[in-house]
Amino acid sequence: MRRVIVRRSSVHGRGVFAVMPLAAGERVLEYKGEITSWRNAVRRHQREGVEGHTFLFGLSDGRVIDGSRDGNSARWLNHACAPNCETIEVAGRIFIHTLRAIEPGEELFIEYLLATDDPLDADVRAQYACRCTATECRHSMLADAA
Repeated sequence: MRRVIVRRSSVHGRGVFAVMPLAAGERVLEYKGEITSWRNAVRRHQREGVEGHTFLFGLSDGRVIDGSRDGNSARWLNHACAPNCETIEVAGRIFIHTLRAIEPGEELFIEYLLATDDPLDADVRAQYACRCTATECRHSMLADAA
């Protein structure tokens, strides 16, 4: 039985939602896609992607998982400043685990903590604005948005 589904999100575009109760600490998904270099992923994104929207997930060894190629539903996880899930890297793979119990119908969130090489001007900040509405919202998906 499926534990999650992808559907329209009030936060942004599509999102991942629980179909059944999920326990705290439960492994829910693996973030899948083509593993490639950042150079190839950025080049592809510049050619085919949408500005401010990416399915790229960086790995600790300097490579990246490109969820736009052979990706799964994990690519639709939205950002929240107070996430209910976390990402855990194990041997070059990314797994999504719940931080607390999640009820059916509830959207799953991770904290993106994105990085950009662009100067943090108003346009860049607007591209990466957070829409999570959490009480402790940082108003940005960027790690260094202060």
